[in-house]
Amino acid sequence: MRKVFALASACVFALVASVSVAVAEKEVTIGYQLVYNPWKVAIADKKFEAATGYKINWKKFNSGAKVISAMASGDVHIALAGSSPIAAGVSRGLPITLFWITENINDAEAMVVRNGSGVKEPKDLKGKRIGVPFVSTTHFHTLFALEQWGIDSKEVKLLNMQPNAIAAAWERGDIDAAFVWDPALGRIKKSGKVLVTSGDLAKKGKATFDGMVVHNDFAKDHKAFMCQFVKTIAAADSAYRDNPADFGPDSDNAKKIVKLVGGKPEDVPGVLALYEFPTLESQLSSAWLGGGKDGGAAKALFFTSEFLKSQKKVDKLLPDYGAVVTDAYAKAAKAGC
Repeated sequence: MRKVFALASACVFALVASVSVAVAEKEVTIGYQLVYNPWKVAIADKKFEAATGYKINWKKFNSGAKVISAMASGDVHIALAGSSPIAAGVSRGLPITLFWITENINDAEAMVVRNGSGVKEPKDLKGKRIGVPFVSTTHFHTLFALEQWGIDSKEVKLLNMQPNAIAAAWERGDIDAAFVWDPALGRIKKSGKVLVTSGDLAKKGKATFDGMVVHNDFAKDHKAFMCQFVKTIAAADSAYRDNPADFGPDSDNAKKIVKLVGGKPEDVPGVLALYEFPTLESQLSSAWLGGGKDGGAAKALFFTSEFLKSQKKVDKLLPDYGAVVTDAYAKAAKAGC
């Protein structure tokens, strides 16, 4: 009887262990940032859990650099980050892959010149003080804009400032211009003029974006999850593109977004309108995830990495940035998973 009991106990233990493994295998940690976008509504409505059957631990981060560090430590499997921290991560050898363009930053980041600064056109920036968070997408675009205008970066005074500090310095009159994003962007626009946007600069060949990246080990073992995840985020984007009025200032959608991100519901429609949320078809094209080394996302990561190397933030460049971009999950989602 003791042998039978021992055998039965072993079987029960094995069953419990196998169930525990199965549960662990259907759990994922996803990092998000304080950015207004349609997929926040899908988070609030638990649509990702419903579509995948996974337990999802949603983790909030204040910056792309922090979320990439969390991926490096293994604390996060999937995350939203800007093209600059993504470029830094892959250039340093972090085993992550870009699989979705959450938003083309477009007009959501802009250089604004302060009323009374004396800046009426780009050439007037010479000798002026420009606030910008260093090693960010706006820093990258500030230097690119100056290059386009034939202005040496040494001919202006670039000040390393975080968005909240930019808004405060602006109101004191300590800076003449700034390249930043919302909510600071909205504050400085009230007493300034937009000189150029990230959308304008993207048309000249150097786009910036926010994207979803996945740790390669997780992606390899959870392909069905990845497909359903992409399918759900694509549906959320489509819901906004088809009916932006459903995200109006008094809408439930706007309230769900600010509950996760902060801010005021009345600010949501204006901010969303500044971004471009690429369609599934556009994601698959050479404009973004398609095209391999010559695809839009791969080229953006290459140009951004060049910038980071010039700033001594990465030591070397990858031979092929197409290798860290995939359209496999978008293709699977388009096929219906």
